Amino acid sequence: MSHNPIRPWRNIERRKSRQIMVGNVPVGGDAPIAVQTMTNTLTTDVKATIEQVQAAAEAGADIVRVSVPDEASSAALKEITREVTVPIVADIHFHYQRGIEAARNGAACLRINPGNIGKPERVREVIAAAKDNGCSMRIGVNAGSLEKHLLEKYGEPCPEAMVESGLEHIRILQDNDFHEFKISVKASDVFLSAAAYYALADATDAPLHLGITEAGGLTSGTIKSSIGLGNLLWAGIGDTIRVSLSADPVEEIKVGFEILKSLNLRHRGVNIISCPSCARQGFDVIKTVEALEDRLAHVHTSISLSIIGCVVNGPGEALMTDVGFTGGGAGHGMVYMAGKQDHRIDNESMIDHIVELVEAKAAEIEAEKAAAEEAAQ
Repeated sequence: MSHNPIRPWRNIERRKSRQIMVGNVPVGGDAPIAVQTMTNTLTTDVKATIEQVQAAAEAGADIVRVSVPDEASSAALKEITREVTVPIVADIHFHYQRGIEAARNGAACLRINPGNIGKPERVREVIAAAKDNGCSMRIGVNAGSLEKHLLEKYGEPCPEAMVESGLEHIRILQDNDFHEFKISVKASDVFLSAAAYYALADATDAPLHLGITEAGGLTSGTIKSSIGLGNLLWAGIGDTIRVSLSADPVEEIKVGFEILKSLNLRHRGVNIISCPSCARQGFDVIKTVEALEDRLAHVHTSISLSIIGCVVNGPGEALMTDVGFTGGGAGHGMVYMAGKQDHRIDNESMIDHIVELVEAKAAEIEAEKAAAEEAAQ
């Protein structure tokens, strides 16, 4: 909301973590929380993978991960990383050579478990390749693939086992003088994930990548991720996030940004505040919001828009948004600009009119930003 000050009670004090770089994206420290997704195409299908990465980037993805299960996939990275605009994380499991190849072929980060790479000398080779090629790493601990000795020690996947696994992997990298890493401790269980992340946040200053793994489909996975990630983010924990959904990767990015926007941690695109509609509505709120979400998807500038069906809450919500429309009756409604009544518009013209107003507001904000940047140079 460009015209409203940030209230102190809305601020989240983020955990102090050290900063690393994933390509050109800073992660940790005071950097914005990065939003990540993962492709589901065959990496060897270079065209399809590039298209999916670019679609994710257009939706706002800061980082995209791709699977690298074989040599053909690591070879494909060379063309993929050359054609896309966001850093690529190579997902490496078991085959240390894939990690070396991915680092050489343009990956900005390697997602590995040092413990499943194999012998210490193999780990050292992967670390050397990462250092030589400016790669960072993500240690990815997963409740479903904990080491045998930890399962024997604790009897089952638990927060203590996950944190111990993570700290063991950290030591492997640090013993080899490698410090450009972030770490995750994911589980499909919200309670297990959250407890592990809380404990890990106290045990290391490394940047933390958040996720509820294998969360489910679009609806159920969004809910689980919102609860789990929202809980941690509200506590100031987390430097990158990935919402794991059995859905299009673009949907993961959309949900990720909505979670961050709801906590005032990132702002991107139009934030539509709308009522659920009822018999008092002066226009079809549901269809209107659906149309506006579609037609305003191209706007990346942070703008708040309220669409309220009647005057019970409409004027109050409009006070808090950049642009607002409140249904009144007799086929007309009131348009608000920066919280103030501005003019009336008929319902039939309302969608086109609001799109024009939001686009104009976005252009105004971007022009102000450009002028400020020019003045600062």
